[in-house]
Amino acid sequence: MNFKWNYQPPIQEQIEAAKALAREAGISPILGKLLLKRGITSAAEAKRFFRPQLNELHDPFLMKDMSAAVERLNQAMGKKERILVYGDYDVDGVTSVALVYKFILQFYSNIDYYIPDRYEEGYGVSKRGIDYAYETGVKLIIVLDCGIKAVEAIGYAKEKGIDFIICDHHVPDEVLPPAVAILNAKRKDATYPYEHLSGCGVGFKFMQAFASNNGIEFQCLAPLLDLVAVAIASDIVPIMGENRVLAYHGLKQLNSNPSVGLKAIVDICGLQSKEITMNDIVFKIGPRINASGRIQNGKEAVELLIEKDFALALEKANQINAYNETRKDLDKSMTEEATKLVVDKESLNQRRSIVIYNEKWHKGVIGIVASRLMETYYRPAVVLTRTEELATGSARSVIGFDVYKAIESCRDLLENFGGHTYAAGLSMKIENVAEFARRFEAYVAEHIAQEQTSPVLNIDALIDFKDITPKFHADLKKFNPFGPDNHKPVFCTHHVYDYGTSKVVGRNQEHIKLELVDNKSNNVMNGIAFGQSSQARYIKTKRAFDICFTIEENTHKHGEIQLQIEDIRQAETV
Repeated sequence: MNFKWNYQPPIQEQIEAAKALAREAGISPILGKLLLKRGITSAAEAKRFFRPQLNELHDPFLMKDMSAAVERLNQAMGKKERILVYGDYDVDGVTSVALVYKFILQFYSNIDYYIPDRYEEGYGVSKRGIDYAYETGVKLIIVLDCGIKAVEAIGYAKEKGIDFIICDHHVPDEVLPPAVAILNAKRKDATYPYEHLSGCGVGFKFMQAFASNNGIEFQCLAPLLDLVAVAIASDIVPIMGENRVLAYHGLKQLNSNPSVGLKAIVDICGLQSKEITMNDIVFKIGPRINASGRIQNGKEAVELLIEKDFALALEKANQINAYNETRKDLDKSMTEEATKLVVDKESLNQRRSIVIYNEKWHKGVIGIVASRLMETYYRPAVVLTRTEELATGSARSVIGFDVYKAIESCRDLLENFGGHTYAAGLSMKIENVAEFARRFEAYVAEHIAQEQTSPVLNIDALIDFKDITPKFHADLKKFNPFGPDNHKPVFCTHHVYDYGTSKVVGRNQEHIKLELVDNKSNNVMNGIAFGQSSQARYIKTKRAFDICFTIEENTHKHGEIQLQIEDIRQAETV
């Protein structure tokens, strides 16, 4: 992938402000600049950023309808009504259900949970789910990570005497469902000071409010923060503001005393002897939880997450791991087929988007395939398959382009849609696919900026190897947890050289293990450049080159600093 390197040198005023903040906070001016970029301008703010405290969480009753939601839940428990906790089949959905179910179960036993079948019921609140609730005597459904657009389904439930509390974070339509309470900070009439919670985060706030109202100590709820951290990482929501507090303490819980179910997944992933990061959740823990809903049924993931017996949890985790292996095989074969379809389209170079349809593709993997195409061709991508009489699919987008709005512009062609800026789901009549592809392309072509059509490496700072000291690395680690709005800093060093020992490694000789020096210090820096073996020949010529990289800790040599090289280019001659 040919990255465009984007670096905005600081102006003198910014340099002076970074130095002043760095002196006050006792850190490098380079890191002072990174704090300023995050809107942090004082040592007190830096302290709060580096050590988020749980008492900084917002009052949950600031969220519109929270009092009504707590009152209805209290009423249900007082009348001994049957409660159903209902959620989506992805990571955010199943962690939400596990969290709310586990917490309420400590105080109330007449409670059940439900995850719709991706293949037979589809996304969101289903008629079948409501019928199940009615048949089992449910009077209150708490729906998590979906429901904000389920006007018809919740109306149907109301006719059957079933009330709904919606805990969602997706963008609402103009008309809201007829629920008793709608907890969603993206409502137009929202009163909550933070709008970027995950679905699990909204569920957590609901339980926080319920606990506060009933005199239950916060310490009873805090152990469930590991589930919130998994949801935040997997659903790719911003990790600043309240999400940073939740993710920070959720990661601490995950590393120190995870729930039995998550501990089993951690062991299956081989993470039990290392410090788990958001990256580990995104690439190892999350995909395994997701695989249950993609290949079988998300209910199995909830069963694992609420399990109390470790031996049983390990069995369930092994089963989910097997689903993940199946998912990987499907992912590989479908991505190959999808790539061939894209390449065969002669007009690809002229197009700003990708829309492809194959009625035989596995519905559970199309979101992953859309991500692969987006990453390969750097275009908003929609991948569709057939579900009964409809084309259903997933969309993924490049940085800075709102794919939800692009899909919304075609809403008259759609049966259903929902999602976020960078990921969405949709369904339409099969005969509408061609017109959707045409209209979607027209919208993207008109609204996408030129700089959004090729991958960009945003460089946070130019540094020399002498800057990378143990203290610098220790202070940099305080910026964790990383994620959207708090990305892991990317650094650039000019004019580096092979120390003479760099070599190509990997099963297919696709990576380079590097030992590098620059001309401003005697430091020899270790690095790894994944998938960049084509650069090895130039590196071995002993000529200078420039690198963009993140700073990591070598997991095989504890405490050793390693550069993860994102891109390499020949040094410009001065």
